[in-house]
Amino acid sequence: MKIRSSPFPFRAAWLPKPPASGAYRHWLVDNGSLTQRLRKHCAAFSVERVRQRWARPLPDEAMLLRMRPHERALLREVSLCCDGVQVVFAHSVLPRNSLRGAWHNLGRLGAKPLGAALFAHPEVVRTPLAFRKILPRHALYARAVEHLTERPACLWARRSVFMLHNAPILVTEVFLPGVLE
Repeated sequence: MKIRSSPFPFRAAWLPKPPASGAYRHWLVDNGSLTQRLRKHCAAFSVERVRQRWARPLPDEAMLLRMRPHERALLREVSLCCDGVQVVFAHSVLPRNSLRGAWHNLGRLGAKPLGAALFAHPEVVRTPLAFRKILPRHALYARAVEHLTERPACLWARRSVFMLHNAPILVTEVFLPGVLE
């Protein structure tokens, strides 16, 4: 997989480096496959599909993917678990046009990890990671902590766009406190 500077605009709220991210930093900045890293981190790795539906992405996601304002995309949300503990909430935006072409099989992944498909294809290009502290007022916060018994004051997230033959998809990974255990 190649990493190339982004032709897509990043909003100011998403930063090129994760400032003051503490113990999460080494998880955030790793450019490799998060799925592969989590598999090495725990005895039993699993993916639990939380929801998958056609809907409008968040405004900054639509802008990043150069989608029209009312255009819908396939939104896929999963929990990545290590030894039965949720460690990452993953939110992916797959525009309809991207699913018609290069990424046509991604809409049928079910509980399979998206990362395995992304990192297996040699022609996939990834934009640099962008980082953000997710506070309770952010739309992704409530969905990320939905199944946690204790809700942290904030969460750290990273995102990047994956391209295959000019077909973009956006992957956002929100790191939950369980990843530090």
